[in-house]
Amino acid sequence: MSGDLVPLAPAEGRRMYLDAKQDELAAETIEGQSYRLAAFVAWCEENEIENLGELRGRDLYAYRIWRREGNYAADEDEDPEPLAPSTLRGQLATLRAFLRFCATIDAVPAGLADDVPLPTVSDGDDVSDSTLHPARAEPILDYLGRYHYASRRHAEILLAWHTGCRISGLRALDLRDLSLEGETPTIEFVHRPDTGTSLKNGTSGERVNVISRRMASVLSDWIDGPRPRVKDEYDRHPLFTTKHGRVHKGTLRTDAYVVTRPCWYGEECPHDRDPETCEATTVRKASECPSSRSPHDFRSGRVTAYRSDNVPRRVVGDRLDASEDVLDKHYDRRNARQRAIQRQQFL
Repeated sequence: MSGDLVPLAPAEGRRMYLDAKQDELAAETIEGQSYRLAAFVAWCEENEIENLGELRGRDLYAYRIWRREGNYAADEDEDPEPLAPSTLRGQLATLRAFLRFCATIDAVPAGLADDVPLPTVSDGDDVSDSTLHPARAEPILDYLGRYHYASRRHAEILLAWHTGCRISGLRALDLRDLSLEGETPTIEFVHRPDTGTSLKNGTSGERVNVISRRMASVLSDWIDGPRPRVKDEYDRHPLFTTKHGRVHKGTLRTDAYVVTRPCWYGEECPHDRDPETCEATTVRKASECPSSRSPHDFRSGRVTAYRSDNVPRRVVGDRLDASEDVLDKHYDRRNARQRAIQRQQFL
């Protein structure tokens, strides 16, 4: 190992890297990289690596195996799970970028990043096939509207389905971003990174969405009814709040997992589980239900519904802030036969 290297602790290197990327990457991207590198720092601690300059190629291979087996969870309440090849590749690609940065500040040898072994991912393996099919969304929304009308879960889940917005967009909404009166109610997604809420694509992701009168009524009743009247730490008035302030992304994810479990909205378990013993019946373990779906699945389901109704890709892309290529690859869940039949009907 070169004597010109300057000792650097893994946690400090991670902090410096994330700080250096503040002006280059969107806040949401930095958040994702922070999580991935937290796993690497945890592995270094577990293996008593206190100086990044001590790393060798065999260490990076050992980390790949450790990470592939899912030996890390950021939340102590989560159960670590093995990673899919595409997820593992993303984890290791971030590590490569991190080590290249470390090389520029003389913490590791210049070629060390190239020793990070990236798994080969075949075409399509980097695309999730999970979604909330439109036929499943209807009974969930009906149940929310009947038994949980104008609750936070009802308002946020309905809006997520209605607009197909990302979880960051849902969380970023303030009361001032809503125009709920008149014949054409709207909501506006605004990039505000300096006060804690950024959109994935920055200012280019800013847009106004028209919403239905029904959606506007639910939001109005949530605001005038059970919504906790609190501000966030930046003195803003969030649309979705808890008694502690602006709702956290983790809470939004949990709400999506909770309401998409069939047993929650009165259907029989399709997995032959006993509700008396199934851990997924608890809020904390809701994500462990095989039928539960994430906010991202609401987004892909919304795209599938739009495209099934022949809404043009450009229109869908503008509403959801996504390119047509991204829509086709990551969100549209119609199979080849469905697309062929729909083309024939259109022609």
